[in-house]
Amino acid sequence: MQKKVLFFVILGVLSVIASAWGEKEMIKLPPVKTIGKISVEEAISQRRSKRNFNREPLSQEELSQVLWAAQGISDKRGFRTVPSAGATFPLTLYVVIGEVSGVPAGIYRYNPQGHFLEIISPGDVRSELASSALRQDMIAVAPVDIIITAKYSRTTRRYGERGIRYVHIETGHSGQNIYLECESLGLGTCAVGAFNDRSVKELLNIAEEPLYIMPVGIPE
Repeated sequence: MQKKVLFFVILGVLSVIASAWGEKEMIKLPPVKTIGKISVEEAISQRRSKRNFNREPLSQEELSQVLWAAQGISDKRGFRTVPSAGATFPLTLYVVIGEVSGVPAGIYRYNPQGHFLEIISPGDVRSELASSALRQDMIAVAPVDIIITAKYSRTTRRYGERGIRYVHIETGHSGQNIYLECESLGLGTCAVGAFNDRSVKELLNIAEEPLYIMPVGIPE
């Protein structure tokens, strides 16, 4: 009888630990809004690369909108905000956070299915990421850096070598959505393709291939 009681006590403790760990590992993002302050035409007209940011933090609501625009779910069938060849969805977004209200600095992975962030590792690594990108200071200054990565095999296993082209096309769609959402929110971004791939992968501890770094912040 005592062994049985002890078993359930241990089980309960483990359940509490697992619950606490789960809360620590995931940050649920605020719900997205599908009606913005400006029209699509205005966002397209005003879209420019911004390279100078102030050091004000982003809100969770702003981060939520930008990540959703880049790779979020926009359909009950699971389709996303950007077209993907054969719905193979090869892209993954990693987010290097320095200053977001209520979110600790660290490296995160965006999960579109649940619209939440998964914690990869704690700590502000924006300066290290900037060093990996030929010391482009805007990456160290912007409160958030979004890294668009790809697992090519998700698409090439269906389309062969041509799938590489499809992945790059999808990356462009995602990057443009980030630009337009930033314009809608009064934020700025700049698509960065000049970086050391191996260095970025080692910093993020990822197997996927990095294709874009996009700092996001309030432009000066």
